[in-house]
Amino acid sequence: MTQTSNGTPELNCAPESDFSKAPEITSNTVPDPFDPASLRINQDFVDTVGVKKLLTTVPVRKPHKQDFVRVRSEPEFRGSFALLQIGDDRDYYLVTPQITAELQGEFGICTIYTAINRQGTLFLWPVRLPGPDGRQLDWHKSAQEGADLATKQWVRLSANKNLGAYEIRIASGKMPDPEWPSEYSFRDLLEIGFRDRLIDRLDHPVIQQLRGLV
Repeated sequence: MTQTSNGTPELNCAPESDFSKAPEITSNTVPDPFDPASLRINQDFVDTVGVKKLLTTVPVRKPHKQDFVRVRSEPEFRGSFALLQIGDDRDYYLVTPQITAELQGEFGICTIYTAINRQGTLFLWPVRLPGPDGRQLDWHKSAQEGADLATKQWVRLSANKNLGAYEIRIASGKMPDPEWPSEYSFRDLLEIGFRDRLIDRLDHPVIQQLRGLV
C-alpha cells in the first residue's frame, strides 16, 4: 500500500492484464471417455486376467477335405460305439447298448477318434468298423488308416470316387504338434458332442420316427 500526494492510501492492485495470463479451462482438458485409444483391449487381455475359453461345441464329423488333421494317440481318447445317422444332414446319434436291440439294422459300430485341425477346432471323428462278417468297405478301411497315421503326423484325406476310397496325403512341411485341451476328458467330449443326440430310451423321438409313430 502507498500514499498519494494528498495523503490518502492507494491500493496496489495487479494490472488487469495480469489476469489474462491464467490458463483457460476448455473441453480439451477433460479426457474423452469414449476415446478408442483408451478403451481398446490388448489381444492378450484374456490371458492376463486368467479367463479360459469354454468348449461348448464339439462337432461329430469326418475331416473336411481341405483340412490337415491330427488324432490323439492315447487309447483313452477313443472308443467303439453304436452310431445312427438320420436326417438330411446325416447327423450322428449315439445309441446306448441297452437300446441297440430295438434298432437292429439301423446303426453301425464305429470307432470315435478325438481329432483336431490346424485351426484348433476339436472334433469327434467316427470311422465305421468291419461288420459281423469281417468285411469293411474301402472307404472305411482307408479312413481308419488315415486316422491311425494322424496319431503321428498331420494328414489330409480326400475322397477319390473312382478309387472308392480316401487318398491320404502327409504334410510336406514341418508343422508343430497340436495343443490339446488338457481340461477335457473323452467323456466330456462325448457329452458335448452328443448333448442333444443320445438315444437312451424307447420313447426317443428318433425311435418314434423310425417306427412311424410320429
